[in-house]
Amino acid sequence: MSIEVTTLGGGCFWCLEAVYDQLKGVTDVVSGYAGGHVPSPTYKQVCTGTTGHAEVVQITFDNEIISFADLLDVFFTIHDPTTLNRQGNDIGTQYRSAIFYHSDEQKRIAEEKIRQLEAQKLWNDPIVTQIEPIDTFYPAEDYHQEYFANNPDAGYCRVVIAPKVAKFRQKYMERLKA
Repeated sequence: MSIEVTTLGGGCFWCLEAVYDQLKGVTDVVSGYAGGHVPSPTYKQVCTGTTGHAEVVQITFDNEIISFADLLDVFFTIHDPTTLNRQGNDIGTQYRSAIFYHSDEQKRIAEEKIRQLEAQKLWNDPIVTQIEPIDTFYPAEDYHQEYFANNPDAGYCRVVIAPKVAKFRQKYMERLKA
């Protein structure tokens, strides 16, 4: 087993966690905050948009089962990388598209992936995903962890997360955990 960690921000961390939890080779997904300047921020602080943090998920994965590039393929499928500081109705720097790399190899792969996607012209607008080194990751409060799994009937889960998960499951059926 070859364990690796990466940190991704693509809007609401509940959405990302709900998807990555289902992938073969992913051993852990933790919702949290990265990329800011306030130590140990709270959700309330991050929501103000003044801490500099993005809502992120930190993903631990076995790269012999799923590669970092595969994780990025999913990442660019489940969020819009062309909207600056926004995903749908979620607006603010905390919802920015960001890849917080943990190694030079992850940085290289992320840059290459974005070049490939730009060349394919899948979107009308340019990709604005930030690529930056991980500095400090702060896990979110306990009630944010496994939010979709624990609150499937909540309005946000039914209206926003469930359709994303369904789209993901349809596209990546062969990569789902049993």
